[in-house]
Amino acid sequence: MGIIGMIVVGFIVGLIARAIMPGDQRLGWILTTVLGIVGSIVAGYLGAALGIYEAGQGAGWIGSIVGALIVLGVYGLIAKRS
Repeated sequence: MGIIGMIVVGFIVGLIARAIMPGDQRLGWILTTVLGIVGSIVAGYLGAALGIYEAGQGAGWIGSIVGALIVLGVYGLIAKRS
C-alpha cells in the first residue's frame, strides 16, 4: 500500500477510535491521522508478539482500531498529567 493509502486508512481508523473512546479528545485531523497510523503499527507489533499475526503481516481494520484505542488511552493519560 502506498503512502497516500496509509494516510487515508490511518485517518479512518483514527476517526473510528475517537468515536468509540468516551470523553472529549481535542485532536485535529492531522493528529487523528497520526493516531490511526500509530495504532495500526502498535497493533501489528503487538499481534506479532502475541503470535496472532506473522512478521510483516498487516493488522487489519479491527486490530488497527484496537491499537488506536490503546494509543488514544495512553495519550489521554499523558495529556491529563501535563
